[in-house]
Amino acid sequence: MQKRKLGKSNLEVSAIGLGCMGLSFGLGPAVDKQTGITLIRAAVERGVTFFDTAEVYGPFTNEELVGEALAPFREQVVIATKFGFKIENGKQAGIDSRPEHIKEVAEASLKRLKTDRIDLFYQHRVDPNVPIEDVAGAVKELIQQGKVKHFGLSEAGAQTIRRAHAVQPVTALQSEYSLWWREPEAEILPTLEELGIGFVPFSPLGKGFLTGKITADTQFDKNDFRNIVPRFTPEARKVNQAVVDLISKVAEQKKATPAQIALAWVLAQKPWMAPIPGTTKVHRLEENVGAVEVELTPEDLRQIDSAVARIPVQGERYPENLQKLINR
Repeated sequence: MQKRKLGKSNLEVSAIGLGCMGLSFGLGPAVDKQTGITLIRAAVERGVTFFDTAEVYGPFTNEELVGEALAPFREQVVIATKFGFKIENGKQAGIDSRPEHIKEVAEASLKRLKTDRIDLFYQHRVDPNVPIEDVAGAVKELIQQGKVKHFGLSEAGAQTIRRAHAVQPVTALQSEYSLWWREPEAEILPTLEELGIGFVPFSPLGKGFLTGKITADTQFDKNDFRNIVPRFTPEARKVNQAVVDLISKVAEQKKATPAQIALAWVLAQKPWMAPIPGTTKVHRLEENVGAVEVELTPEDLRQIDSAVARIPVQGERYPENLQKLINR
């Protein structure tokens, strides 16, 4: 597996990481513990060293799963987790990035992850009630205490990134980015390049859509978050199929799968990007990891870009109430 450095930091990770959320939360029923452990350890065996979780996934159960699965390999891997939500009665209940809360979350996450340090600690969503300087200051203290190694932000806007970075250097920004969601290219990616911050795209497979395995007729489990995503209404899926058709054509030429083309495209954008596709199946994990072997030439990339530019993607990527938590 190729390695990449996140921005100018010395944090080195596998070119493709593993987003662990879907094992416990968000995309239908949680897998049983042993299945989750087997999948995470299969990723380690295939050279994946970058694992992404959060206290709110479950809540709590995903961190526990990741901690147990990775305990035997702790020195070989990078574990990223996140703070910033309020959790009441086992449910997410708004956001909370007060410095005292950040420190409580860090202590609890360390226990669940069975570790003495968090390699990358992200603010999950920007909290409008807490100045970002206070957030960065709280993480800085945790770094000074050796409990956290690197500070990250998720779905933050350019000004927030700059303000945070001035207090405690930001190692990585995590946001959605893929062939069908390219908004970060306008303002976010130039800001990260200028400041030397790495980028960790989540949903690089468009929440599964770019794999070609989801059609207008696909029925999602009742607990699947995609049921409320405007981009996943049957009508939107019908229109958006054009993007998948395009990727499938390229995949045929390259003797690869649509998922591998979608991931190879992300990897080709910048050397300081490390996408974190998620899966619950070992054969899909192998397929995703195989994307590092797919080479897209500058001409391939030009052709893909000009073809995608002509396809209007239909539907917002989040329902309206969640849209408000993004790019502050």
